[in-house]
Amino acid sequence: MDALRTGSMPMGELAQTYAAVRQRSLRIAEPLSSEDCCAQSMPDASPVKWHLAHTTWFFETFLLEPNEPGFQPHHPAFRVLFNSYYNGIGDKHPRPRRGLLTRPSLDEVRAYRADVDRRMEALLGGQPGQALASLLVLGLQHEQQHQELMLTDLKHLLAQNPLYPAYTPDALDPAAGAPVLEFIEFDGGLAEIGYNGRGFCFDNELPRHREYVAPFALASRLVTNGEFLEFIEAGGYRDPSLWLAEGWDRVCAGEILQPLYWLEEGGVWREFTLHGVQPLDLARPVTHVSLYEADAYARWHGKRTAGSRLPTEAEWEFAARQAALSGGGLHPEGADGEGLQQMFGACWQWTSSSYAPYPGYAPAAGAIGEYNGKFMVNQYVLRGSSCATPDGHARPSYRNFFPAGARWQFTGIRLAR
Repeated sequence: MDALRTGSMPMGELAQTYAAVRQRSLRIAEPLSSEDCCAQSMPDASPVKWHLAHTTWFFETFLLEPNEPGFQPHHPAFRVLFNSYYNGIGDKHPRPRRGLLTRPSLDEVRAYRADVDRRMEALLGGQPGQALASLLVLGLQHEQQHQELMLTDLKHLLAQNPLYPAYTPDALDPAAGAPVLEFIEFDGGLAEIGYNGRGFCFDNELPRHREYVAPFALASRLVTNGEFLEFIEAGGYRDPSLWLAEGWDRVCAGEILQPLYWLEEGGVWREFTLHGVQPLDLARPVTHVSLYEADAYARWHGKRTAGSRLPTEAEWEFAARQAALSGGGLHPEGADGEGLQQMFGACWQWTSSSYAPYPGYAPAAGAIGEYNGKFMVNQYVLRGSSCATPDGHARPSYRNFFPAGARWQFTGIRLAR
């Protein structure tokens, strides 16, 4: 999917790439029952069935409706049922109630996908212009985002079941021991930040601009489960001096007691994964932690060493331009080498940067302009990618963002100084 990532594919490959991305979404859902695909575990997560329908709604609404001769919707009610947050399109079904949509059935949603895919194939066979091709690539990138959400939302759903069912029967092998955590120094300077390619990027990665980055050091790898367990055993969740006020309020309310999927019984720690419940692997990266937990760990680590903290997003991007794109799987792999590791493909990495527009940013006109810009408030930036991110979707300038308390994504910790 490298051509999709760069936006440099020839027109003749658009239909083939479209089919491949769409098929991957169906493959993610293959091991699941209809019940698995319909349930919703919390307002922030959506049912797999809804993801399958919403990504189809995107192509029907933004590509077929304005471009298909004699356009007729597959089902008029779907325009409301599967609209996510596009106010410019019209009414939306309430997000917290997506799990109540027992109708349409999963089979009907699959039929909806097949109908839209057939019509999209015909549309792409008519030699689409560059504007339509660019919108198509945006739609495919959007579907890849939802492929990651399908896995993380499903994981949260399965974790609510006392049977702790596994998504996959494949074994999760123990990681080798983690290499020593080192801090790699960077001179900094006047840096160019933002996307610098000629192909696709999301609008929040633009415009490319200059920022001064003071000299800094970045940890060679992510914080491991073993290191985070030391933080817990040292009383990290009992020391208010380590926590931001909102985070400490959540600790006191019992909302944050350990990373989201950690399980403790009789002094033995285990972890729920998409492979089922596994012994806590001390060499793998700690994941499913909030910004509050990442920041508290950094403060705790900083008291023991020379002022550790979370990186800014500019520092992270400055360093990431020399890192290799890698990753894949259903759980973060451990580090196994030298130099800067796990920048991509293990866990999204919290930064200390609030999610805000770059200087000169302007959203696109129309409903498509709602994709990123209107969320630039009360969120923090995460960088890199996770094990659940589709191949070819990550790049150094990619800006993910979530509220400080979010934990159901594969979020981890990289330290800076």
